[in-house]
Amino acid sequence: MPSAAVVIRSATKTDLPALGRLAVLLVRLHHDFDRARFMAATDQTERGYGSYLGSQLAERDTTVLVATVEETVVGYAWGSLEGIDYMSLRGPAGVLHDLVVDESYRRRGIGSLLLEAAIVALEAAGARQVVLSTAARNAHAQQLFARHGFRPTMLEMTRDMERHESERRGEA
Repeated sequence: MPSAAVVIRSATKTDLPALGRLAVLLVRLHHDFDRARFMAATDQTERGYGSYLGSQLAERDTTVLVATVEETVVGYAWGSLEGIDYMSLRGPAGVLHDLVVDESYRRRGIGSLLLEAAIVALEAAGARQVVLSTAARNAHAQQLFARHGFRPTMLEMTRDMERHESERRGEA
């Protein structure tokens, strides 16, 4: 039996509960990669993140896309067109903030479809370059992005002050 078709479309307010649920997966994944660097999901994360993404739906230079299978939201991508960023030493660019697919729908090409649709939307908004960040330990995502023409350009480094001081004193 053929698999159900994947539909990529703009997110709507009715998608917010699903976006919140998927955002929790993203938060948990990152927290599992590095508990000291990434925040943990709480009982407020789903509602809060979903609400925040809802606020982005009306932003002119922002795109929030969902992937659906049989009308069920199984993934989303969120990106925006941003101006010069002196902190990042980059000119105007499309910035992909989030890309997540429900665990039970991974390895079906949905992430690739969302990524390409987000790139097209950002380019249509005027982006001549798209940048993104991914967790250092997220090799699967890095491979996906590389297959779509992304290359490493920055490396974030984190120093946990309390941990550093205890190691310096030999308490670790």
